Amino acid sequence: MHLTIRQLQIFDAVMRRQSFTRAADVLHLTQPAVSMQMRQLEEQVGVPLFDQVGKQIQPTDAGRELHRHAIIIAAKMQDLSAAMEEFSGLRRGELDLVVASTANYFAPKLIAAFCRQHAKVQVRLQVSNQERILDMLTTSNKDLAIMGQPPKDSELVAQTFLDNPLVVIAAPTHPLAAKNRIMLKHLERETFITREPGSGTRKAAERHFSRYGVEFHSVMEMSSNEAIKQAVEAGLGLGILSLHTLELELAMQRLAVLNVERFPIMRQWFVVHRKGKRLSTVAQAFLDFLIREARPLASLQDPATT
Repeated sequence: MHLTIRQLQIFDAVMRRQSFTRAADVLHLTQPAVSMQMRQLEEQVGVPLFDQVGKQIQPTDAGRELHRHAIIIAAKMQDLSAAMEEFSGLRRGELDLVVASTANYFAPKLIAAFCRQHAKVQVRLQVSNQERILDMLTTSNKDLAIMGQPPKDSELVAQTFLDNPLVVIAAPTHPLAAKNRIMLKHLERETFITREPGSGTRKAAERHFSRYGVEFHSVMEMSSNEAIKQAVEAGLGLGILSLHTLELELAMQRLAVLNVERFPIMRQWFVVHRKGKRLSTVAQAFLDFLIREARPLASLQDPATT
């Protein structure tokens, strides 16, 4: 077989989007050009890679197996590129990041500070929840992720760089907002608006309540922190969010942080990459920057304790 890297890149795009047309849009190619490349690829490997089902395409078993190897080859090529980049130093380069949706409230500030020091670095930023980030770190070529603590048994390297306090929030008109000290057990009577089950914030809250034998009543799930803040402000229930997400609402007194015993839940933000991955000069520089400079740039104080 004489496969080209370009063919595998196009094949990967088709596999991820299950469509020649959508892959062509992402790659800035025409749909006929993508179809031709896939026909040539099938001729090279000698077996069909896709089945046509109506107007959609589905990968064959051979297609899925080739995609598995294509991902490995892409990762190795990125490692090779990183190795070659080290010979030229940190004059230019690309940084491919994925961050947890909650971290996106402070990540742009850190990225901007890093780019001021390294003006020719180009950054690609993707935002997702923790479960999808874990999948991306193992199946794609992301350099680094900013997220909550990954599973301890995962094939990942994780380093802490910033505190992540989770606090209980309410509308300023909520009866609990006027109390100086609230027992955790009292919150069993309250209803919470939470993130989706894959969210690290939700998992941490559920573990925290369970640890102290307190029932946690989630009455509504929302897929974004912004939606939770608006629902809490409207009086639909309480919320538990990272303090990093609340700077604007607290300044405008649209939300209140409740003074609850055993809160805040003090978590950490981690910078994470795949174990065995060779970091590029740019990625290593950004990792070092986070550990060295993130705390003074992005640390916050819990307003419930001031």
